[in-house]
Amino acid sequence: MNWTLEVVVVPVSDVDRAKEFYADRLGFVVDHDTVINEDARIVQLTPPGSGCSVVIGKGVVPDMPPGSLKGLQLVVPDLQKARAELVERGVEVSEIQVLGASPQPVPDPLDNVGFVFFADPDGNAWAVQQISSRA
Repeated sequence: MNWTLEVVVVPVSDVDRAKEFYADRLGFVVDHDTVINEDARIVQLTPPGSGCSVVIGKGVVPDMPPGSLKGLQLVVPDLQKARAELVERGVEVSEIQVLGASPQPVPDPLDNVGFVFFADPDGNAWAVQQISSRA
């Protein structure tokens, strides 16, 4: 039996501001924006090519302090291109950092160990790692 992680709830203080950031700045696809009533709303967004979505909302999502989620990680095949795209979209993103040595021989020195970091408007922290191919 497969167990797939499909949704991660990201705690935010302003649903519209977060939706704009994830959709317009990061390029996530808006799967749905469902208003249940004036106190309850769910927005589901998916990174391009991902099998896992993020959910932001109010009233029907778990109550967590906005900005308290740390360590979310995206994976891309080309970190330099991904970083350039984030900068072009106005995301404050770190320079490329190499963390450690690759555990196996790889064609690109950034594979497995190349990262950039950014945060959403509430301070939820994200990393982007380069993995151009998997064993």
